[in-house]
Amino acid sequence: MSIFHLAYNVTDLDAARAFYGGLLGCREGRSTETWIDFDFFGHQISLHRGTPFATASTGHVGEHLVPMPHLGVILPKKDWDALANRLQDRGVDFVLAPFTRFAGEPGEQSTMFFRDPSGNPIEIKGFADMDGVFAS
Repeated sequence: MSIFHLAYNVTDLDAARAFYGGLLGCREGRSTETWIDFDFFGHQISLHRGTPFATASTGHVGEHLVPMPHLGVILPKKDWDALANRLQDRGVDFVLAPFTRFAGEPGEQSTMFFRDPSGNPIEIKGFADMDGVFAS
């Protein structure tokens, strides 16, 4: 099994700790005065203090435009549901509120888009059948 590592910039490490650790529930790893590692649902992200990457709403998700580039993760549907409920209960401002695409078709998935406090866009997908992630 391999895991990915992604490093990107955030403007405020304390706000990142509250968001990734407190809200999303990611376990914090190593850190210094200028960066923090998190276990992002089994993958490593390194958040460095700096200017976040530029994004534009050019990605098509059905009839919606979503920010590109963005990062994300695919969760089992039960975990996705729990996270979606937590984010909604906490009043997260969604770019694209939780919904399900391709219902009853190969690749059926639930998705949601939101931004971290630095404006970095995140997509979380949920699959009832993880074998269907690459279905066409």
